[in-house]
Amino acid sequence: MNSYHDICYECVLEGMTSISALVHGIESGHNSRKILAVLVDTDKKRSKYREIGYLKSMAAIHNYQLLFVQSMDIESVALGTTHGGIVALCSERVYMDCSDVPADGFWVIPDGIEDPFNLGFTLRSLYAAGVDGVILPPQNRLCAAGIVAKSSAGTSELLDIRVCDSEAAIEAFSNAGYKIVCAGIRDSVSIYQADLKKPLLLVVGGEKRGISRNILDRADQIVRIDYGRQFNGSLSAASATAIIAFEVLHQNQSEQ
Repeated sequence: MNSYHDICYECVLEGMTSISALVHGIESGHNSRKILAVLVDTDKKRSKYREIGYLKSMAAIHNYQLLFVQSMDIESVALGTTHGGIVALCSERVYMDCSDVPADGFWVIPDGIEDPFNLGFTLRSLYAAGVDGVILPPQNRLCAAGIVAKSSAGTSELLDIRVCDSEAAIEAFSNAGYKIVCAGIRDSVSIYQADLKKPLLLVVGGEKRGISRNILDRADQIVRIDYGRQFNGSLSAASATAIIAFEVLHQNQSEQ
């Protein structure tokens, strides 16, 4: 087979950051997605020789095709313009559910964060903060995986991601001994006074509808972010998640 037109793919990852992240995700066992083919703009052979060398070596290990094509072929499958002349055609990713909860850790439910760019920004911050995994609802199982991977700098392909209804996930993690913490305002305590020691499941709501009452009622603690001045607005979900996640990191590092 020497034409990408014959390949049945479900997802396109653009650029070396996303592609190399997927390779690491596959090798770490966190990602079941398969690379079917990598397309490289033939005009980039000279400028991308290091990347091409890496892709050739990975093709031998992961059994995908490396195809040199015209720039118009790259543009026909790419979603954006910052791919650098390299895209990967991939299979769909199979996600685990919440039936097997890790004994300890820091997990996050970004509840209601549906925009793929915002979800990508959120996952990038969570990965940097050392989160062990993320739980997404069935209706938001990275349908726009290429956009999420791009905006997350590839971290969506590195993270352990489970797909599960939020209330079912809370039930499973609570039964496993996790503290359930929700971000909110009413009956809340500042994140800097809260006990955010692991094992911990954090729920952060999206800007449109926030966290449902049923989930808030299940929380062991509701936490808020204190502002530096009077401000009646709210932070973006991605920003709020990042701030809380790094406070979790801080509190757990202090015990090590």
